[in-house]
Amino acid sequence: MYAHYPEKRYRLTLDFLKKHISTEEKILDLGVPNPFSEIMKAEGYLVENTGGEDLDIEMDAIGKTDASVVTAFEILEHLVAPFNVLRAIPSDKILASIPLKLWFASAYQSKTDPWDRHYHEFEDWQFDWLLQKAGWEIKDSMQWAHPVGKFGLRPLLRRFTPRYYLVYAERLQNPGSDQK
Repeated sequence: MYAHYPEKRYRLTLDFLKKHISTEEKILDLGVPNPFSEIMKAEGYLVENTGGEDLDIEMDAIGKTDASVVTAFEILEHLVAPFNVLRAIPSDKILASIPLKLWFASAYQSKTDPWDRHYHEFEDWQFDWLLQKAGWEIKDSMQWAHPVGKFGLRPLLRRFTPRYYLVYAERLQNPGSDQK
């Protein structure tokens, strides 16, 4: 999957996870087992993953989970309808990260892997709104830049422009009651 790990992203994500989620809580990690789900397990978290199904179409694994926490690290941007997935989560807590839309770069699209494409690249306010509309209240968030080891204007801009957005949210008791 990775030739090398995104060390900064993994370190910040793990610190954020530890800040909000106890190792006593069961986690459903959306997506197939991956290097970060293995890191969570090594840190003492009880983690199960979805099985690689198309979550836009098959949400059974989400609806049937007994996990108190769902993590969605770098997956919601690949879905056509992340709202439906967020609404289907029965858990009380979610940690989710997304790549932010960069005004100076096109949306990511792998030319060889149809699963490795971004249908959405959100601005932070759009992701906040999506979570709120799906019945979640954001309790904490953070953003960070992701410098790349290349030369040029875009790599320079990546040193200062936030690329990742990570949120911790809890399920609203009465979703939709505060929306007009």
